Amino acid sequence: MAATDGERNHETGQLALSLDVPFPSPREAAIALRSLSPDREPRKGGISKHLALTGSTLSVRWRADEARILRVSVTSFLDHLALVMETMEMFGPPVAL
Repeated sequence: MAATDGERNHETGQLALSLDVPFPSPREAAIALRSLSPDREPRKGGISKHLALTGSTLSVRWRADEARILRVSVTSFLDHLALVMETMEMFGPPVAL
């Protein structure tokens, strides 16, 4: 089960959202990170996304100027995450190299 945390910085008006996605193993989390990292935000300003890995948990942090931009970015990320997870499930657990 993923954990989320959202907030608004009242000084800057910027929105922030954090999402932690647990995976069965650190290897599967690393595969997800590598699969999702190439997708940069299409807009130059207004939003930033940072992905990090801690053990078997993939953490994503967004900062956005507008709720609409944040919603679009999060929705797109979740669609890609679902595809990555479905693909890993279809192929089974990763094998050791």
